[in-house]
Amino acid sequence: MLPASPPLSFKWPRPPSAIPHGWLDRPPVGARVTVAGLVMVRQRPGTANGVIFITLEDETGIANVIVWRQAYERFRRAVVAGRALRVTGRLQRESGVVQIIAETIEDISPLLDALARPPADGGADRGPQSG
Repeated sequence: MLPASPPLSFKWPRPPSAIPHGWLDRPPVGARVTVAGLVMVRQRPGTANGVIFITLEDETGIANVIVWRQAYERFRRAVVAGRALRVTGRLQRESGVVQIIAETIEDISPLLDALARPPADGGADRGPQSG
């Protein structure tokens, strides 16, 4: 069970307005949702008529995204090159499988670069250092 909200001391740079993947069982089928996460898998089967399947992962689980040809053509750069994506679309749920039909796709990879930077305060909030 996931907590209702993270503790106040939690500083993870969560993309704005993105539902945690672990909560995708909550909205009703057909709801418009936004998810964000690291791109784990991109699949473009030859038999899928140009449909692309993307698996995103966040700290709570995975989200399966279906990108139809029209969305791919509009957001091609993000779909092909993004290491992290924010996707807004319609929720589908069939036989226990949850999928998002992508309407908009945004490359949020620059947020990953912020994780690699040291804190602005030089690490002062890390507690006492032995030395």
